[in-house]
Amino acid sequence: MRVSRLLVTGLLLTAMTMAGCSNRLKEENAMLTEEVGVLRNQLADRNAALESCNQELRSRDQQLAQLRREMQEQQQQAAAQRTGFEGIEGVSGIVGAGEITALVDSDLLFDSGRSTLKASAKRSLDAVASVLNSSYAGKRIRIAGHTDSDPIRKSGYKSNYHLGFERAYAVREYLASKGVSPNRMHIASYGPDVPKGSKAQSRRVEIVVLVN
Repeated sequence: MRVSRLLVTGLLLTAMTMAGCSNRLKEENAMLTEEVGVLRNQLADRNAALESCNQELRSRDQQLAQLRREMQEQQQQAAAQRTGFEGIEGVSGIVGAGEITALVDSDLLFDSGRSTLKASAKRSLDAVASVLNSSYAGKRIRIAGHTDSDPIRKSGYKSNYHLGFERAYAVREYLASKGVSPNRMHIASYGPDVPKGSKAQSRRVEIVVLVN
């Protein structure tokens, strides 16, 4: 009987020990499962954040590529718009349909009501002649005189058309003295017929290169 009791007691102790171990294992397993879930959620969050960063990076790469393309197009357009007359004092280069125009302020070239070139104007015309002989060699040139609408009173010219012609002729002769072939140049006078924004802007000589 005593042996049987001891056996039963031992079996009970063993069963209780095994039950306790099983409960601890279940608890540990539950904790590990919970930790794995937390880690998976953290990993998912980090993967989502990484994908968001990658999308933003791809978007910025696309924007940068677009900006580079636009910059190249602007540079190409700027290069296409260059006339060679940029940087010459009193001269504006204008690109037109089949024409390149060097617009020279008349007040730079002449005193009021006069058609004799100022000494200070010759530096600008020297630079214009250099461009005509280098960048536009062989091209025909129209030299057009423009005036404001004020009537002629004291200068001795019959009209603004006569004054515009004499100014264009003076520019033609000076350019010819700097090596621009006279056979390439012809003269026109528009007088006050093609005004610009102001009287000062209207007084001008246009050296038009016929590129086509």
